[in-house]
Amino acid sequence: MSLLPDAWRTAPTLQGRHVHLEALCAEHADGLREALAGDELAALWYTNVPRAADVDGWLADVLAQQAQGKWLAFVVRDADGAIVGSTRFYDMEAGVPRLSIGYTWYAPRVQRTGLNTEAKLLLFGHAFDTLGCISVVLETSWFNHRSRTAIARLGARQDGVLRNHRRHADGTVRDSVVFSILDTEWPAVRSNLLARLAQHEQDSK
Repeated sequence: MSLLPDAWRTAPTLQGRHVHLEALCAEHADGLREALAGDELAALWYTNVPRAADVDGWLADVLAQQAQGKWLAFVVRDADGAIVGSTRFYDMEAGVPRLSIGYTWYAPRVQRTGLNTEAKLLLFGHAFDTLGCISVVLETSWFNHRSRTAIARLGARQDGVLRNHRRHADGTVRDSVVFSILDTEWPAVRSNLLARLAQHEQDSK
């Protein structure tokens, strides 16, 4: 049984102008399959994104682990309500308090839009302002250069590299590049994200 406080046991519903995040559940399977159609994301060997045909098994595993209190998983919807991805809180330590944000993937059509910027704004806001975290961690594969650049642009600082830390989906050993944002840095990071979001909205006009 999870010893986490109540606020850490349930994925919140987070709503923005460009994105809506809600607790992942079995009813999201069809939407997730549609978002993964073509398996473009799963083709990247250094990611851990499921293939469309594997969604049921992936979803069952995520929900089973969530029931054990290991993480809080979200489905990500765009402004029109279509499912376009997933993300989660994990490595949650309420006693510190700190958590990690990751296992994030988005359908190609919403990448490099304001959706991810606003999603991170909402997730960081919940972690720092509601849960009272003093640190939020993000990590990615050494080989995922796009992800490393994107995390740095959020305002996170690189802490280091954990070698032979995890495994990629294909079984190869992964070196993880670890970034973090501290509670004292959150106001500046929030301002940066709001400015980036405003620029996305200006560019889309």
